[in-house]
Amino acid sequence: MVHKVLFWSGFGLAVRFWQLGIEMRPFFGKESLWAYPLFAGVGGSFGYWLTGVERRQLQMLSDRRESLIEKRRRRAERESRDAEESQVGGVAA
Repeated sequence: MVHKVLFWSGFGLAVRFWQLGIEMRPFFGKESLWAYPLFAGVGGSFGYWLTGVERRQLQMLSDRRESLIEKRRRRAERESRDAEESQVGGVAA
C-alpha cells in the first residue's frame, strides 16, 4: 500500500513540475512552494483510494472464484451420483 501512495505522491509532484515547466515559471519560487505538498497530498490520496479499490476488487474476485469452485464441486457430485444411479439401474434391469 505504501508504495502506491508514494508513487502517486511523486506523480503529483511531477505534475506540479510539469505545470510550472509549461508556464515557464521558476520551480522553487517563494510564492508557489505551498503547492508542492498540496499536489503530493492529492496524488497520495488518489493512491490510497486506488489501493482500497484494488483490495475490494481482489476480494470480489476471490469470492467469485470460491463460488465457482463450490458450484463445480456440486456439479461433479451430482454427475457422479447420476452416473452411479444409471449404472445401478442398468445392472438391475
